[in-house]
Amino acid sequence: MLSIPLAGRVSVLKPTAVNWILQEVRQLDRAGRPLVSLMRGQPDSPTPTPIIETACEALRKGRTGYPDNQGEPALRRAVTQRLERDHGLSYDPDREILITDGATGGLCAALGALVRSGDEVLLPDPIYDAYAGPIQLWGGKPVGISSAIIDGRFIFDRAAMETACSPRARVILINTPWNPTGTILRREELQTVIEFAAAKNLFVISDEIYESLVYDGKEHISPSSLSPAARERTLLVNSLSKTFAMTGWRVGYCAGPPWLIEAMLLVWQQSSRGPATFVQDAAVCALSLGPNHYRDIAAEYQKRRDLVVSRLQGIRGVTPLVPEGGLFVMVDVRGLGMPSDEVRRYLLHRAGVVLIHGAAYGQCGEGTLRVSFAAGGAILEQGLEKLRDGLLSLSQDR
Repeated sequence: MLSIPLAGRVSVLKPTAVNWILQEVRQLDRAGRPLVSLMRGQPDSPTPTPIIETACEALRKGRTGYPDNQGEPALRRAVTQRLERDHGLSYDPDREILITDGATGGLCAALGALVRSGDEVLLPDPIYDAYAGPIQLWGGKPVGISSAIIDGRFIFDRAAMETACSPRARVILINTPWNPTGTILRREELQTVIEFAAAKNLFVISDEIYESLVYDGKEHISPSSLSPAARERTLLVNSLSKTFAMTGWRVGYCAGPPWLIEAMLLVWQQSSRGPATFVQDAAVCALSLGPNHYRDIAAEYQKRRDLVVSRLQGIRGVTPLVPEGGLFVMVDVRGLGMPSDEVRRYLLHRAGVVLIHGAAYGQCGEGTLRVSFAAGGAILEQGLEKLRDGLLSLSQDR
């Protein structure tokens, strides 16, 4: 068998939490175990019909050639119009917008443009674990900013950022609403991040993929909107995946200062031509749907969130945290006196429900479980029944 040494950078990579748990799930599937998944953040609603029809019409018109590598001009204009309409942000579509293969592509290009070998990237802990891989691929080191659960929400403060920061720090990466915690960073919290970044000369990457999924009248605020200085120090990264149920379409965008977008385009063009032209045409349609679409989808997910919270209340040692946004409820199970991965494995093997444990997203997530309500209907009902029964069983054994 041929054996050729792999690049050393591969050794620092590991499967994401979802892929790692799916390996275990597949083994149970092959054994015939009935399972219900409350794990992934994949919306179960179909992509809206006007978006699909636009893509089909674009295909019929022959929109199948190479796209503009920075993104089709019509889509870049649609992005700037959306940012102006929804956030009061003004960006130049020719110099300050990059269209990417989902938010993942944008984040990878941004890190490639910003992170030098040995640089550190600060991230709140716990946080979406797929950020670590591209940071390490570009020679950087992810460093967690400790958080705590205060009044039912995860928060981190200036002191925690100071503790995490070293002279090698280069970037601070946040997402709001914050996956997995469900916290929406408030204006004063974002201002603290920007002031800290300015004091330490850090650049801010803001992943805003869940921006439209906010509940109870809460407001999503982009750090770019805080001031002209904040805008110059921030890259906004977004995707159409969650808001428009377009996870498989792989289309996203970045908005930032011209010097960074120019550098990101150089990185980007080494690995991708960007989303297909007909997909970009469909994305223009999606961004034109406007606030009514956002309100309707947020209202549906808020109902699901409330169902999860209500079903998990009243279990000794278990406290569901009410998320302000996103697609997940974090459940505090510290009262059960077991490591969160042990709780997850018990629920998988004994109750037949698939979840992710909070520690998969960082040590500050220990003692919690992440429960997805991206899927509704019978899947959510069955999953919550299994989850409640499993947690009650564990609670009674304590």
